[in-house]
Amino acid sequence: MGNRWQRVLTEAYRFLAVGGLATVVAFVIFNGLVHGYGVGPRPLLSGHPYLGYVLANTVGMAVSYRGSRSWVFKDRPPRTADGGRTAFIAINAATMLIPIACLWLSRNALGLVDPVSDNVAANVIGLFLGLIARFYLFRTYVFQRPVHLPELVHRPLQVLELSELSEPVELGDGLTELVEPRGPATRGRSGSPAA
Repeated sequence: MGNRWQRVLTEAYRFLAVGGLATVVAFVIFNGLVHGYGVGPRPLLSGHPYLGYVLANTVGMAVSYRGSRSWVFKDRPPRTADGGRTAFIAINAATMLIPIACLWLSRNALGLVDPVSDNVAANVIGLFLGLIARFYLFRTYVFQRPVHLPELVHRPLQVLELSELSEPVELGDGLTELVEPRGPATRGRSGSPAA
């Protein structure tokens, strides 16, 4: 197995572990808010399952971000001033629509309003579909892989097109031409800094 696939599988395993913890947190909060645990007379949000789902998963999102930043994608340094929080929240908000749609279909199209149906629709089917989308989007837009010089030597145009370099990269004399199509030259043809 190549290094790339080994890295993807390691990140996927860690992502599932962090996502599992965030899911447990959101699951407990959702069921407490919407269905209760038989403790009080009526759960706080028994008539508002969508609001309960959003609130519970907002707490789960905070757990997920912390775990993703410090463990899952720890080898991918932040590329934005906010550490990717804005993109993380936007992706989570967009992908949260998937389980909410599953919950809506279960309740409104199928008429299933019991706790088991709610949890299967939102926290099993919807969460699984959302998890796949989030893993891809987080790896692509939030926790991007840093550019390494050996990759520039072997695949220069692919790496330069896929990465967003904010500072000039110092390359050897033979590699000067590789970065010139990207923008203004940082070095002259002789290898000395451009005037």
